[in-house]
Amino acid sequence: MTLEEVEEMTRLAMRRLASSVCVVSSRDDETRQVMTATSVSSVSLEPPSLLVCVNKMTQLYPLLVARQPFAVNILGREQQEIAHVCGGDKQGDARFGVGLWDTHPDGPPVLLGAQANLICDTDAFLDYGSHGIFIGRIIDIMIGEDLHPLIYVDGEYTGISD
Repeated sequence: MTLEEVEEMTRLAMRRLASSVCVVSSRDDETRQVMTATSVSSVSLEPPSLLVCVNKMTQLYPLLVARQPFAVNILGREQQEIAHVCGGDKQGDARFGVGLWDTHPDGPPVLLGAQANLICDTDAFLDYGSHGIFIGRIIDIMIGEDLHPLIYVDGEYTGISD
């Protein structure tokens, strides 16, 4: 296969990998940013940590490189509009116009009503290709009451059947 064929087949194969939908948020003294992400994964329970992949072209990327605390907000089925808005429909602070947002005492914006909010400090960072790979040490967690996750597969949003 040529490199172009491998890239195209990788895109097709990865569309078959169902993922929970999250929005990753952070801020500094001047700005707050948020983006939709499906490349989020648990790393370890000792220490509690997770991995987030962020495209270098996003407005969130410089905040994470600067090691600003960040939140991984796991979306529920009823929060699909937030996924759309934070996935590119709007930019910058306008993305916070959908959903109820608060600021965690450690700094990052958190989405109220999310399935869960995991507040992280960056423990490690790897620059790889078009993305940065960030390992966040979890420093606080808030768990929502309902369990109805938003899932992304084959370019579509869905949920788990009851």
